[in-house]
Amino acid sequence: MKHIYSNIIQFRGNHYDFGYMQGKKLKDSLMVKNRENQWKVRKPRFIIDAAEVKQAILPFAPGVWDELLGLQDALEWPIERVLQEFGGYRLNINRSGCSILAGENYFIRNYDYHPKTYDGRYLLYQPTDQGYAMIGPSQRITGRMDGMNEKGLVMGYNLTNRRKPGDGFICSMIGRLILESCANVTEAVEMVREIPHRHSFSYAVYDSVDEMVVIESSPRGVEARAATACTNHFERLKQENRFNLDDSMLRLALMEASDAGNAYDAFRLLNDTDNDIFSTKYKSWAGTIHTSAYIPSEMKAWIGLGGDQDPIEFDFTKWLEGEDVDKDRITGEVDTDLPFVHMDEKADWFQRR
Repeated sequence: MKHIYSNIIQFRGNHYDFGYMQGKKLKDSLMVKNRENQWKVRKPRFIIDAAEVKQAILPFAPGVWDELLGLQDALEWPIERVLQEFGGYRLNINRSGCSILAGENYFIRNYDYHPKTYDGRYLLYQPTDQGYAMIGPSQRITGRMDGMNEKGLVMGYNLTNRRKPGDGFICSMIGRLILESCANVTEAVEMVREIPHRHSFSYAVYDSVDEMVVIESSPRGVEARAATACTNHFERLKQENRFNLDDSMLRLALMEASDAGNAYDAFRLLNDTDNDIFSTKYKSWAGTIHTSAYIPSEMKAWIGLGGDQDPIEFDFTKWLEGEDVDKDRITGEVDTDLPFVHMDEKADWFQRR
């Protein structure tokens, strides 16, 4: 078993200062060094046009562009490098799993991916210039793979396919734009219909009034449907699905058949390693790194790193009122010897004996 951690980052202030603070923490970090090495092997199959990225972000969340400028100044990088790493536009993404289950006032999510891509950062951010405050783990620094905002809107995403990519945002930046700018499920569906999409993903959005809606999104179309569970296939845009859906169908059936009556039971269903929903397929880009839970009526957020964990709880209301979280890290264990990009040297793609 490997001991892992996520750093808890708390910030109240404008987006530029938020970006600058993050850039100072990232400069000369293992994450930056490892990602620099990753790019030596994984050549980008896209181009970066700074003006185009700016014009794509500004209509949805102008504060995110200010955050990118703060990162640029702190890191002292060309804007093109900042956008390649953190801009969330036109980037490719690899295979992954992920499962989402929603019930009466809870939203539980397994994040399944590869350790060499995991930020290891759990953020609480309250902007003072524009946009909604949010809580949740980051992906590619500026993006969010799941989270909840101050209005009680919850979001998580699941990969369906990366075939036939288009010009547009990747999943983690779309997740951030939803939490940054949408107050409820209806607004989230409307935004996702307008956003240009790089790949085919489901965005599960939830609030205490409308419960969960799954937004099936690809470069070629968007459809929305009510659901209580979501895995890695579309039910409406079926032409976008992968050929092998067995694992996705199995996890979906297990969640739909469950009798989880409350948030804790649902968390156990997804996080316990003796169930078939939690995954240890880390080398296949599909191992469960964290389980998140959000309870919007109470404005509570939970997270467990690795499996068989007791969730750590955050009271988002208290934090919004000025009460800081009194810990710096979340810790856990995963069943892998693969290095994590934020905490291990040589978390790159070079072949080693």
